Amino acid sequence: MDKSLKAFSFDASAAWNAEAASVIAGSVNSNVRLAGAPMPLCFTRGKGAHLWDIDGNRFLDYALGMGPTILGHAPEAVNAAVADSLAQGQLFAGQHPAELDLAKALVRHIPSAQLTRVGMTGSEMVQAALRVSRAFTGKPKFIKFEGQYHGWYDNVLVSHAPRVAEPGEALPPRREPKIESKGQTEVARAEMIVLPWNDIAALEQVIAEEGGQIAAILTEPAMCNTGAIPPAPGYLERMRELATAENIVLIFDEVITGFRLGLGGGQERFGVTPDLSTFAKAMAGGYPVAALVGRADIMEMFATSGVNHSGTYNSNVQSIVAAVATLAALEDGTALARAEATGEALMEGLRGLARETGTPLRVEGWGTAFSTFFAPADHVVTDYQSFKAADGDMLQRFLSELVHRGVRPTNRGTWFVSSAHDEEDVAETLEVAREALTAL
Repeated sequence: MDKSLKAFSFDASAAWNAEAASVIAGSVNSNVRLAGAPMPLCFTRGKGAHLWDIDGNRFLDYALGMGPTILGHAPEAVNAAVADSLAQGQLFAGQHPAELDLAKALVRHIPSAQLTRVGMTGSEMVQAALRVSRAFTGKPKFIKFEGQYHGWYDNVLVSHAPRVAEPGEALPPRREPKIESKGQTEVARAEMIVLPWNDIAALEQVIAEEGGQIAAILTEPAMCNTGAIPPAPGYLERMRELATAENIVLIFDEVITGFRLGLGGGQERFGVTPDLSTFAKAMAGGYPVAALVGRADIMEMFATSGVNHSGTYNSNVQSIVAAVATLAALEDGTALARAEATGEALMEGLRGLARETGTPLRVEGWGTAFSTFFAPADHVVTDYQSFKAADGDMLQRFLSELVHRGVRPTNRGTWFVSSAHDEEDVAETLEVAREALTAL
């Protein structure tokens, strides 16, 4: 590896941030980026598994735009398809032939997809899913789970980062909804029931008590916004049974898991089919697009029953073409299998380094999306509270050591792996990780 990567300077990024702060609120255009280490970095280009910043530093990138670039940065096949489409135009206030190609691909690959709608962001499609669920059931409330993120809109930005229990404190199964931003109204609390993830008894109790008021259960099929926490055996299956029995719409938020845990998402991997599903991120290899898919009798309400879903930029030509090209690149399974195998090799290598250095580094998840945290070997992580009981300070020190040496996971310790990462990248990453763990 290039040893010069170890002598990183971030002076140009610091200067850029200082100037940007005079015209951009906080110098960033998404609050998630405020927590960048060692500061919000400014990048000039990306190719494959790598990013370069304005200081000339090269990074092995495991943030991947927070997940979308499943084929790596600037994938040639996707970019070529988009480039060819530019002369066709961008927005028609009408349809484009590629929309049908994308819809057919989504229906072909996603178990829950009978009808589809396309938008621009995962946040938007979650709103559409909740709206049509209320229309379908005639009920007002929905269940979400502590530590899961479903977008920044007022009615869902609740209990993503709630209070962490004190040592020895037993929290009640039904959590007090925590509003996450100033400016949100109390309506968010009234509509929502917050539960711990992976607690079947808590879910059964709430549905027994309030099933007649619950329109939807909204959940990630695996918790990837907080750690990479799998569903407990039987958990999703029981959730499916309860939703069916009580006329509750089961919504899987597959914005992260979709096209990463499998071409059919987490629902394919875990063998549980929801009523509705939202997709975004990896769907178009880095271009902005999202989808809501699901049962025909629910989805057709957008067309026949006065349920509104609109958007000026929905199905813009370049986003649709990018999504079609990305799914085509993933369709035979080779790219995803390569990414997963590379990620699994990296996970095993990191576990070996933990043993070698005597540090309590834990590595959990799947090859294409996994999490690092620091906790004793006997510490079991099943939900938000048990994940937050890990040593967060040590994690941040570890992530900082990595970034200063040219390896960039997300700032919450989630690692995304693309089909562009290879064995050489794994070897380089492990060498850097050894140095970072030793520095701790």
